[in-house]
Amino acid sequence: MKSLVELINRNIAFGKRFDFFGKKKATKKPPVITISRETGSGGRPIASLVAKKLGRPWKVYHKEIVEKIAKETMLEKELISEIDDANIPSIDKLIFDFFGKGYPNLSNYYKHLVKIISTIGNRGHVIIIGRGADFLLSHALKVRIICEMDQRINWLMEFEKMTRRQAIERINEFDRRRDQFIKTLYHHDPKKAHHYDLVIRTGKDLSIKDAAEIIVRLAKRRFLL
Repeated sequence: MKSLVELINRNIAFGKRFDFFGKKKATKKPPVITISRETGSGGRPIASLVAKKLGRPWKVYHKEIVEKIAKETMLEKELISEIDDANIPSIDKLIFDFFGKGYPNLSNYYKHLVKIISTIGNRGHVIIIGRGADFLLSHALKVRIICEMDQRINWLMEFEKMTRRQAIERINEFDRRRDQFIKTLYHHDPKKAHHYDLVIRTGKDLSIKDAAEIIVRLAKRRFLL
């Protein structure tokens, strides 16, 4: 379990910076990319390729990592304890600004989840896939990956070794679960384009590699990398 915390701690640290007169400068928002995606559209391989192209210390956090930390009390405590004390108020403020008085009414699991997403986002140089991170982290470069249904089916059949029927069932079920999760926790519809800075439709005319290149170019411009 410790390795997950160490993975997060390898991200760049944001120290205090001062101007010529000894006054603290305004802290830059840490660079974060969030990726929302339709099932079978290539979101996960795109995220991995973006991280590879941007280089260290960029890391990808997908559903399994985020949820494992959120479910393991000791992992969460270790992660929070290793955050710079100066950053903890900004994490709490981020959560309060979004949920307001509704935060105490969330289930314990949802509270843990949004705290973990906020903490990871505060560290910066991360690409977070799913879990509604794009709604919570307003400063992030928010990307949505979509794809034509036939292409999604073909990719799942090719890479997941599924039958056509299995692929269709997987797409319908996973899309339904993701939409329901976002609507339940964040009260938004993830399919609406105005939630994102960039919507990319992968397929025959725009490959996984093409999508990654577009995101990398925009990220470098957005975060002055």
